[in-house]
Amino acid sequence: MEAEAEKSQVLTFDCYGTLIDWDAGIAGAFEREAAREGRRVDLAAVLAAYAECEAEIEEGAYAPYREVLAAAARCAALAVGWDLPAQRAGFLASSLPTWKAFPDTNPSLRRLAARCALGILSNVDDDLLEETRRHLPLDWDLIVTAEQVSSYKPAHAHWIEARRRMEGRWPRWTHVAQSYYHDIAPALELGLPVIWVNRRGERLEPGQRPATHEVRTLAEAADLILETA
Repeated sequence: MEAEAEKSQVLTFDCYGTLIDWDAGIAGAFEREAAREGRRVDLAAVLAAYAECEAEIEEGAYAPYREVLAAAARCAALAVGWDLPAQRAGFLASSLPTWKAFPDTNPSLRRLAARCALGILSNVDDDLLEETRRHLPLDWDLIVTAEQVSSYKPAHAHWIEARRRMEGRWPRWTHVAQSYYHDIAPALELGLPVIWVNRRGERLEPGQRPATHEVRTLAEAADLILETA
């Protein structure tokens, strides 16, 4: 408890896309599944379609993330001309525990853990995140999942629940994430300092608010945080 008391700042992270290589995980899973029937798919088109499909599905009534993955997989496949049978749509959930961390993830998290409390706010089921944590071998101070709040970001439930659990334990809170839509915009709406790990080099659209800070890698985010910790 003494070590925790010395940490005046908590950092919450999105997991998939920020810490775990989301694009490579989805692309690899689609490529392998398509190859089972001798099919090749345009992976860039799959990723673009998947992002739109998943966001639309998550706007509806809450369903477990395994179901979201399956529905979004079928939607994205159809968008690239592949009528994926429903009984095979679970391949994304099956592969998700194998998706790897970015090379800069664990070195950056280890540096930050020495000075800051760390948390994850993720649009995922508890069991899937538990499997993913094998790639993130740290003691996390806070974890909030979609399953726990029955809601998907960009809705605010993750941050509201995180604030409730913190109970004033850390005076400062910064959110760190890659997805502008799922994380940066809603965290800004809630008045949080936000670091946008803009791994894809995206540009803001008209009317979008800039993040408190913008970097290209998690290593750069760690440098920035530790300079002011």
